Amino acid sequence: MRVSVVVPFYNEVDGIPPLAEKLAKLGADLPTRYELECVLVDDGSQDGGELQARKCFAGFPLVVFAKHSQNRGLGAAMRTGFAHTSGEIIVAIDSDCTYDPQQIPRLLEALESSSADIATASPYHPQGGVENVIGWRLFLSRGASWMYRCVCANKLYTYTSMMRAYRRAVIDNVGFESNGFAGVTEILLRASHQGYRIVEVPMMLRSRVTGVSKMKVARSMQMHLQLMTRALAWRLSYTIPATIANPREIS
Repeated sequence: MRVSVVVPFYNEVDGIPPLAEKLAKLGADLPTRYELECVLVDDGSQDGGELQARKCFAGFPLVVFAKHSQNRGLGAAMRTGFAHTSGEIIVAIDSDCTYDPQQIPRLLEALESSSADIATASPYHPQGGVENVIGWRLFLSRGASWMYRCVCANKLYTYTSMMRAYRRAVIDNVGFESNGFAGVTEILLRASHQGYRIVEVPMMLRSRVTGVSKMKVARSMQMHLQLMTRALAWRLSYTIPATIANPREIS
């Protein structure tokens, strides 16, 4: 079974070598029934990140490179990455390794053991944790997850984690529109409304070691508030927010 790991990055030249090291170890440690494909999306970097990625990942058996000519945002980079995958399971991760890529087998195990469609890393789960994350990011992420929990029918602890494993059907059938950081949450909410099952995996979220966050706080807050309003409307109207037919009954 091929597992495609999608990694968008933007001006992360110093973070590429440790990322490659962790994914190389992941490839060596994966159970033999899995085959690793790495899909790297350069979202308009201007710091030589693309060349660094091609150098560091040159020895990987299965690697795909995609590039935006200009920075378009995390959501747009995720869509590009998803379009270049060939795996039966697609895993999206942060390039800064704030979630350890070597924890991906736990997501795969959760998909198998629970027969879920999405397994998402959950630092705000009672068994998860946060370590040395800067205050504003933690406030925005934890606060947004609390508000989504209030308005959404599917009660999760964490809605904002990018690190997730998706079955192929989710990627093929669930669209999302946001080009920014809110795209991470939008695809989760739309998948939930379309009847896909989600399981949370307690995970540790740590501060980045290299580079700086590219999140624009005010813009991200605005997008999350807009998405919360839409999510509440979906819940109240019982409509399915997607152009593709619902593949499952909604419970």
